[in-house]
Amino acid sequence: MTSISRAGPAILAAPLLVGCEGVQTAFGGDGAEGARFVSLFTIFLVVAAVMYVLVMGFLVAAIIRRRTEATHAVEAASHHETNPLLRTALLGWTALVVAGLFVLAVASFLADRSLARPAREPQLAIEVTGNQWWWDVTYLSDTPSDNLRTANELHLPVGVPVHIRLKSKDVIHSFWVPNLAGKQDLIPGRNNDIVLVPRRVGLFRGQCAEFCGTQHANMALTVTVESKADFTRWWAAQLRPAAAPSNPAALAGYQYVTTRECSACHAIAGTPAGGRIGPDLTHFASRRTIAAGALPMSKGNLYGWVADPQSQKPGTKMPTIGLGSRDLHNVVAYLETLK
Repeated sequence: MTSISRAGPAILAAPLLVGCEGVQTAFGGDGAEGARFVSLFTIFLVVAAVMYVLVMGFLVAAIIRRRTEATHAVEAASHHETNPLLRTALLGWTALVVAGLFVLAVASFLADRSLARPAREPQLAIEVTGNQWWWDVTYLSDTPSDNLRTANELHLPVGVPVHIRLKSKDVIHSFWVPNLAGKQDLIPGRNNDIVLVPRRVGLFRGQCAEFCGTQHANMALTVTVESKADFTRWWAAQLRPAAAPSNPAALAGYQYVTTRECSACHAIAGTPAGGRIGPDLTHFASRRTIAAGALPMSKGNLYGWVADPQSQKPGTKMPTIGLGSRDLHNVVAYLETLK
């Protein structure tokens, strides 16, 4: 029993420690902005903790302090005497409060100036548009023909300031990749922006941080930070048109997807499908998730999503078409080739 009671605090602290690591944590410091937020938070926490401890100390001292003689208080009050120690303590406390506020003000100013510096010279521009409930992502190039449109994933080169333009097509969303930076809202009819400077290679998770409807929790964004060379190769690969189907099932699926209901909403480069309402599917199978993080990318989940998206993500704007078993098999076979 003794060993369990001693281990109690460690057991209780374990979930808190786990929450400070991983693909989605505001204390990761994996981006320049996120790291500065962590540093600023630490400074505020230390200053506030010192003040709290002092206030509690004075409070305890006042409670346990007793006057040795009741008449001394009456006599001191009648002569308007001021305790020199009390006067010194009040002056010291006032100076400490002023010093603490000064430290917080300077730290906030320096953090703000430091965050503004990368925004002056971004090296990459990306446009992210929020939809109920998915992310439309366009990588902007100096050559318009090299612009790249994808969905529900973000690839970033490490150490490069990235200017992300934020828009919304329907309601207010909020772009948040906690490992890299703070939140920024996407407001209909208004352009907003944020600058990210990833500091290390890794896989992170973004999330809409503003309630935007029934599937708000299933509006996630996979963020891959990679070397500049890997990012360049990834962009070049994503610009290639979709691969031609190489087997009968995939070919039949190609015919269905590019000539029937799917093509009204989705675009697939190199095919007749040119819809702009839903996500671009050119390299759909290369993504880690289906339906903005609602499901991991797998053959089984793909069958479930295509057959009945409403059962997988109720309220999603993708309708249930009601495919027959043969058409369903063919469509999935074709979508699996889009890598």
